[in-house]
Amino acid sequence: MKTPVDDIAPKLAELTSDVLFGDVWERPGLSKRDRSLITVASLVSLYRTDQLPGHLQRALDNGLTRDELVEAITHLAFYAGWPTAMTAATLLEGIDGE
Repeated sequence: MKTPVDDIAPKLAELTSDVLFGDVWERPGLSKRDRSLITVASLVSLYRTDQLPGHLQRALDNGLTRDELVEAITHLAFYAGWPTAMTAATLLEGIDGE
């Protein structure tokens, strides 16, 4: 699958595909569902709004429900800040499917 950085930074794209998603996400120590929850929590907390929609969709694809994501985002409001949680909730609203 072609990514936005393929042409700009091909090595970064390769490492993302091969190492991050090809190795780290495939390690047996955590389920993909758990990895998605951790990743979403990190992205919300760090206000990484460019990557959040893709990982919200991945989280749904990996078995988290929309209600679980809403609960996680609500919980994070008290630890990561209200604005980050409000933005994450708004981004989740635009994600299709469950």
